[in-house]
Amino acid sequence: MKIILASASPRRRQLLENVGLHDFEIIHPCYEESFSPDASPEETVCELSRGKARSVAGALPGDAVIIAADTIVYLDGEILGKPRDELDACAMLKALSGREHRVFTGVTVLRGEREITSFECTLVRFRELSDREIAAYVQSGESFGKAGAYGAQGLGALLVERIEGDYFNVVGLPLCRLARMLEELGVRLL
Repeated sequence: MKIILASASPRRRQLLENVGLHDFEIIHPCYEESFSPDASPEETVCELSRGKARSVAGALPGDAVIIAADTIVYLDGEILGKPRDELDACAMLKALSGREHRVFTGVTVLRGEREITSFECTLVRFRELSDREIAAYVQSGESFGKAGAYGAQGLGALLVERIEGDYFNVVGLPLCRLARMLEELGVRLL
C-alpha cells in the first residue's frame, strides 16, 4: 500500500516521520486554495483539505492512502492565512499580540472510494509583543508560508504564552486525530 502526503509542508512531513511513517511519497497538490467568506472556519479547513486530497487522487492507484491537511488561524471572526509580505506578517502578529486565537486544521484521508474528513481546533494565547519583537520575528523569515504568520515549533514558540488542545494541530497536523482516521481505513500507526 502506498501512502501519499498531499502537501508541500516540511513540517507535516516531519510530523509523519516522527510517528514512524517513513515510507511515504510527497505530492504537491495542484489546488487553488479559495473559500467562501461566509463559511465557518471548520467548513473552510475541511473543504481545503478535501480539495488538496482529491487533486492528487486521480493519478494514483485505488489502494493508495492520501493524507491532506490545511491550517488556518481564526481571530475576531476573520481567517488569517499565510502572509503576503512583511507588512501583512507584521499586521497579523500585531493583531495576535496579547490575545487568544484559534487554530483550525482540516484533515482528509482518502483510500479508494472511502474519504474521511475531519478537523481539530486548538486555542492559542500570545504574550504581549513589542513592535521590535514583531519586526525581529518577521525578519527571521519564519512568518512566511505559515497561517497567522508564525510557527509554534520554531522561534514562534517565544510568542506563545499558552496552548489549550493539540499542540501538533498548531504545527499543522493533528496527529492523534489523523491516527484514528487512518485506522478507519485500515492503516495502524501503533
